[in-house]
Amino acid sequence: MTWLGKVVGGTFGFFMGGPLFAVLGAALGHQFDRSVGNVGLLQADLAPGARNRVQMAFFTATFSVMGHVAKADGRVSEAEIKAARAIMNRMELSDDMRKTAIRLFNEGKRPDFPLDGTLDQFRAECHRRSSLLRVFTEIQLEAAFADGGLHATEEQLLLRICDRLQFSRFEFHAIKARMEAELRFARAGSRYSQWSRQRAASARQPSPADAYAVLGIVPSASDGEIRRAYRKLMSQHHPDKLVANGLPEEMVKLATEKTQQIRSAYEIIAKARKL
Repeated sequence: MTWLGKVVGGTFGFFMGGPLFAVLGAALGHQFDRSVGNVGLLQADLAPGARNRVQMAFFTATFSVMGHVAKADGRVSEAEIKAARAIMNRMELSDDMRKTAIRLFNEGKRPDFPLDGTLDQFRAECHRRSSLLRVFTEIQLEAAFADGGLHATEEQLLLRICDRLQFSRFEFHAIKARMEAELRFARAGSRYSQWSRQRAASARQPSPADAYAVLGIVPSASDGEIRRAYRKLMSQHHPDKLVANGLPEEMVKLATEKTQQIRSAYEIIAKARKL
């Protein structure tokens, strides 16, 4: 049973609370039952720090904050809606999960959405798992880039989100630079991202310059630096490691796509350098 099945089928409000799970409750259309029924069923799975609880927090924060960022410039564009739905498609969500994700996205658009409280609780639930905060930031950036670029209001909001999560602004800018390169890389013919293929602007092959940028390095980097950058990114995005840390299993496909794109970029560089 997924965490959503436990939420719908059991009583868990006794263990939960806070703005993050209030947002989930609103998305599901009911107030959580605060009685102590079914305590034995859920105590182990949804206790603080348990994987199901972290998965629930990650999923809830991801789609609600995505909706909030999309509304940052005053309106949600059709491209942003399509991007959110494309991310759901790539996750291959079940009907129930997709409906929940859409409702969370809409909750995030509300003017009274408790952003700071949601982020504070999400950070606490992640228990300093920087890998989860990194993936969360990458997903938010990908959605924000949906309409062709990152607007100033969106970037300022994303920086505020990073500050609240205590996620490095330096790393945010590094991820942003890699994301821009990844979009160029994908548009140039990468076979790994369905969404990017649909947005492809030309059929040219990915350039070595874009491949270097995907790895977050400069063309003058040594062979050793290239290998280290590649291994670091592959480790950071390894699907099994992320799931073990609490990434919802529905999001494994995103992590797999990322590792495939990193590997493709490395192969282009390795071929050019004859590594």
